[in-house]
Amino acid sequence: MTVVTMQQVESALKKTVGKKGMSDEEIKNLADYLMSFFGYTDEVIDNRLTAEDRDVFYMLEEEGLLTSTQEEVLLKKGKLWRIHYWILKKDQIIRLAKSDEEGVEARDEAADVYGQLSDEEWARHKIVPEAQGSDKQPKPSDETN
Repeated sequence: MTVVTMQQVESALKKTVGKKGMSDEEIKNLADYLMSFFGYTDEVIDNRLTAEDRDVFYMLEEEGLLTSTQEEVLLKKGKLWRIHYWILKKDQIIRLAKSDEEGVEARDEAADVYGQLSDEEWARHKIVPEAQGSDKQPKPSDETN
């Protein structure tokens, strides 16, 4: 069983809710709060949560740190009983924490395409403005494409 540390949880929270304006103190409190439910287990039964707790869990689910599942149990009287669980996404927390430890953000491949262009390529497609006061649109400096 994989175990996540408080430092990893705090780091993952900084990468998610921290980018939305949550302070370091609030992140630390949220990490304590979250781990008070999970401890060393992977899941928490939903019946244990208050409405306020559930709101926090839904927010963390949107951030990708939690997920939920349900189990259906047939009771002796023939009734179907649904049990809902919240699952801590330890792999996601560890991945986010590891990118923090390495000092590297997970990069979006589509955004990285511009970083791969050479200075020569950028210079070739540089927009050069015409004489000032002209109503014409700027044109590329090299039109041999």
